[in-house]
Amino acid sequence: MYEDDPKTDAGARTIALDSDTVQALKRHRAQQDKDRKDWENAWVETGRVFTKENGELLHPANITRRFVELYEEIGLPPVRLHDLRHGAATLAHAAGADLKDIQEMLGHSSITIMADTYTSLLPETDLAIAEAIARLVPRARPTSENIAPEAEPEPDDAEHPGQESVPDDADPLGVIREINSSSAHAPFMQMAPDEESEAE
Repeated sequence: MYEDDPKTDAGARTIALDSDTVQALKRHRAQQDKDRKDWENAWVETGRVFTKENGELLHPANITRRFVELYEEIGLPPVRLHDLRHGAATLAHAAGADLKDIQEMLGHSSITIMADTYTSLLPETDLAIAEAIARLVPRARPTSENIAPEAEPEPDDAEHPGQESVPDDADPLGVIREINSSSAHAPFMQMAPDEESEAE
């Protein structure tokens, strides 16, 4: 194993942890304190949070091996340990963190490299963005002027044979003056079932 300082100043940083993670780390510290007492003089003080039972440093290869065992036990597809970093960036982005915050969280010197490499779009986020965009598109709304009153019963001789029944406020030339559907864009915004499967 080889240890050195971080490649950039951004590599040495403090990050915020959620309360569940903090509680897990407190339980881990309590177990480590117990191990330290049990091993007495044989305990190796490295100052690390994660160590072997006797305090010695963990070898990266053993950490990777254990990670593989864990994802196989719970039936996840093959994933590299480093991919958890990508996942953290994607989840942070989906939770509303901006790219600058994510850059600082990951310790990247360049926001461009971080954005291109570490963030991807979750399906749920993709759908939320689509819905937000749709809300910005103007929609035709029914107005009080074009809502027709309830029709009154007409006498039997109101219609003449061979003559079509036309509403009073209709244009005799058949020109549509206003669209009364809830969305003038609906036919153009909906995808056919085949297109939906391709989009997924």
